[in-house]
Amino acid sequence: MSLYTPTPFAMQDRAAIARLMHEHSFATLVTPAAPEPLVSHLPLLLVPGCEPHGTLLGHFARANPHWQHVREVQSIAVFHGPHAYVSPSWYGEPDRMVPTWNYATVHAHGLLEIVDDAVEARGIIAALVQRFEAARATPWTFKREERERDVLMAAIVPFRMRIRRVDAKFKLSQNRTSDDRARVIAALRGEDYPEAHETAEWMLRYTDHPDEPR
Repeated sequence: MSLYTPTPFAMQDRAAIARLMHEHSFATLVTPAAPEPLVSHLPLLLVPGCEPHGTLLGHFARANPHWQHVREVQSIAVFHGPHAYVSPSWYGEPDRMVPTWNYATVHAHGLLEIVDDAVEARGIIAALVQRFEAARATPWTFKREERERDVLMAAIVPFRMRIRRVDAKFKLSQNRTSDDRARVIAALRGEDYPEAHETAEWMLRYTDHPDEPR
């Protein structure tokens, strides 16, 4: 399964790709299967520096049958970045335009490896907890008596996914003029929902727009 990516929207900047996967880590994991693909929504932690594109860490609930069908078949983790509606009225020639949507997304392809080793499995959970708790004033920690900890760990299935290929699409009005991009950015900043404001910030950072500070 490949991502439709016209040339203007193809993103090759590895730092930008890693940023999206880090900041928008709640992903959609898809694994081909019959009679229909398996789909799970779960947080994934990117570990950079391993393999050409890094490694993803995560876990299934053991009751989720998805984990039983991931061996020897390539899965895709879809990371959904900032996105927002773009009105034709924001362009310099609105009568010649149509409604569209600006967004950024990353598709990471790879084989999932179920982690059976107890110590390594606990390490994956510790890494996930650290990722999402570290910024809190009083971070929660996974401290339990050994028996209770083992019961909780038995209810999940940790895994790693070594990323073999990354498809990244940042559709941020690159096919429009600098003036039109400036209008879209200004309009998104004036919208009343956070995703629009974040989309404007990503447009500033990842498109050629010399008139605006980055």
